[in-house]
Amino acid sequence: MDLLKAAVQDQLKAEPPVVEIGDMVRVHVRIKEGSRERVQVFEGLVIAKKHGGISETFTVRRVSYGIGVEKVFPVHAPNIAKVEIMRHGRIRRAKLYYLRGRVGKRAKVRIRI
Repeated sequence: MDLLKAAVQDQLKAEPPVVEIGDMVRVHVRIKEGSRERVQVFEGLVIAKKHGGISETFTVRRVSYGIGVEKVFPVHAPNIAKVEIMRHGRIRRAKLYYLRGRVGKRAKVRIRI
């Protein structure tokens, strides 16, 4: 077990982004296209966090042109440039999967003050 921890230790980020469920975030992802590299931004609501350690992930949901789009981002992935937290939401659930069935203002999360 110590060998596994030692192998994974250098893969972990020194300061991983601290995202909570219900937060509105802006994730900056490095995308490599041929020899060029650019940063693409994905903004949405964090609806789930899973696992822990090196395999920790968070799911971000947004509605784009009337269609719900969800992306799962690994916290310790090297292609994630940064994660900006736009605002914190006030929630009472560990997973916000119920937002998938809602549209318009019903799909919003209250803001934590």
